[in-house]
Amino acid sequence: MNAPDWRSSVVDYIRSEAQPKDKFGHQPRLYALACKIGEGEGIAYDDDVVFAAAWMHDLGVFLGHRPKDPGALAQWDHVPYTIARTRELLAGWGFPAKKIDRVAAAIDTHQAHQEPVTIEAILLRDADILEQLGAVGAIRAFVKVGRDTRYESFTSVFTVLGRALNDLPSKLHLSYSKLLAGPRVRSLRDFLVAIESEAGESLH
Repeated sequence: MNAPDWRSSVVDYIRSEAQPKDKFGHQPRLYALACKIGEGEGIAYDDDVVFAAAWMHDLGVFLGHRPKDPGALAQWDHVPYTIARTRELLAGWGFPAKKIDRVAAAIDTHQAHQEPVTIEAILLRDADILEQLGAVGAIRAFVKVGRDTRYESFTSVFTVLGRALNDLPSKLHLSYSKLLAGPRVRSLRDFLVAIESEAGESLH
């Protein structure tokens, strides 16, 4: 069965807009991880909603979509922008109109400090939390040094990853997500211990 044309439009658009280029990989990984969680839980969910939300959820953090001014960027909440643009773009690509509100709801609550309600939103948020743990979480954080207002140095990334390690696993909703988190937590913890052992106070 061929994928609906709107899916190709979503992927092509995000591939062209994801800047810096390393931001592109997060979307397919997130979608695959959300599906893996759903299958592991044995729960029914709308795959169209999960696909669209996973691929579109970070549009507002891409260069060309977020503010250029450092002060404005520091205050930027990308979610309202992302939801508004997602509604426009999905409608233009022929996405089922009756499902757009559910995509918006999933994007609106995909961050760890928020509480999702729909199953698609829960899958997206759990998957996004898992993406911040493990080796992938470390890569995604360290690559931002010097190009993100939150990450001025390796030490600042180390601090953020330590906080993620301590805070994020307990925020997962689903049992299978917690199971998947185990190896990621261990690998991230081992990595941070190794950094501290090798660099001490001289990480900078």
